[in-house]
Amino acid sequence: MSAASVELPHGELPLIAEANRIMDRLPGYRVEIIGGQLLVTPPPDGPHAVVLTDLILPFAAAGLHGAHSKVVQGIGLWLPTDAEDYTIPDLAIVDADVDDHLVENNCYDPVCFRLVLEVTSSNWRNDLKAKVTAYAAAMVPVYVIVDRKHQRLHVLTDPDCADYSTHRVHSPGESVTLPDSLGAEVALDVAAILAAGRTKSTPDEG
Repeated sequence: MSAASVELPHGELPLIAEANRIMDRLPGYRVEIIGGQLLVTPPPDGPHAVVLTDLILPFAAAGLHGAHSKVVQGIGLWLPTDAEDYTIPDLAIVDADVDDHLVENNCYDPVCFRLVLEVTSSNWRNDLKAKVTAYAAAMVPVYVIVDRKHQRLHVLTDPDCADYSTHRVHSPGESVTLPDSLGAEVALDVAAILAAGRTKSTPDEG
């Protein structure tokens, strides 16, 4: 476990204390801290939830939710970018011993994360920019973005502490095989994933 995993009382972590107060006042909202800045995301819409379910199924079918790894939603990832930084990715694949890597505020050491995945919402720029830097700094091996705003699927690999060396953007009609580092072969149908996340009122918005 990294040195960052020393637990501190929330009184010594003012931003985290404020983040938790916001979540208490706004149930269903997600509050994260990246670069010392609070990011507040409204509750997801229905298609957002459907996409996550549709993605859990192939990961589980490949055996990634078992004795060696788990497929989880809404689990906090402690970031090395600032003293109180953390994110709550929409979906993650973590090592099965994730509970041994608790750091602070229900967030876990990034060493146990094999993949993080975000489905874009109204604050899609955070997923495409701020979180790219954050997850690369945390050395998360694979970052997948379901970009509902632009109807693309992004797969980022080979983190180097500042960015991902490999960033591939996929369009509907493609099938994407995720890296072997996950522990199993997983292929994703880009068109099906994007279609599941499309809203009726604003088909090009997330």
